[in-house]
Amino acid sequence: MRAFHGQMSDNQPIRRSLPEKQKQLRDLRETLATMKSHTSPALRESVQKRIRQLESEISAAPALKTDAKRRAPSGSTGTGPQRSPRRRPERGI
Repeated sequence: MRAFHGQMSDNQPIRRSLPEKQKQLRDLRETLATMKSHTSPALRESVQKRIRQLESEISAAPALKTDAKRRAPSGSTGTGPQRSPRRRPERGI
C-alpha cells in the first residue's frame, strides 16, 4: 500500500514549533537526569546529542524571526497582494 503525500510514513522530519521544542528539551533534560548509572552509554549519548541539537535550534530561532522582520517592508503583513474573489462566468445552456 502506498503512502499519500503528507502522510507520516513519508520519511519526512516532524516540524515542531518553538514551544514544542522547548517542551521537548525540558523532557529530555528530565530524562537524562533520571537515567540510572547502568544505562547504556550509547543511549545516554544520543539523548545528550538531541539536547545539544535542540539548544542550538532554540537559540537560532529568535535570530531567524528578527531576520524575517527586517526583510519585510514596513506596513507589509506578508500575506502578499490582496485579490478580489473571481466570479465564474455563467454558462448559457
